[in-house]
Amino acid sequence: MPTADEERFAVEVRPVAGATVLELAGELDHDTAEPLREALEAARAAGRQRLLIDFSRLDFCDSTGLNVLLHHRLAAQQAGGSLELIGLHEPIERMFRITGADGLFPLHADVATALARHQHA
Repeated sequence: MPTADEERFAVEVRPVAGATVLELAGELDHDTAEPLREALEAARAAGRQRLLIDFSRLDFCDSTGLNVLLHHRLAAQQAGGSLELIGLHEPIERMFRITGADGLFPLHADVATALARHQHA
């Protein structure tokens, strides 16, 4: 039986052509950040170089979620990979913009756009 925190947040990991998508849903905060942290660490341990974090189904993200992403962005870069954000929407997009974090990540409207840009790079 899922805990209340597991019902509030979920991470679905799926491989796509040349990348791994982590689709976030629900509310990402101090109490629910561990599944994201674990999914990012597992992807990195498996040698996944390009991680696409899909926010399109995420309703809320606080500073804990932002810090998890910033930490794993650095780890990905040090390993020669990338951590890219997809589908940011208000108010999550506003938090990234206000903190300046939007300039630290490649941003894409959706998975298809992210994949197409990578193929043309």
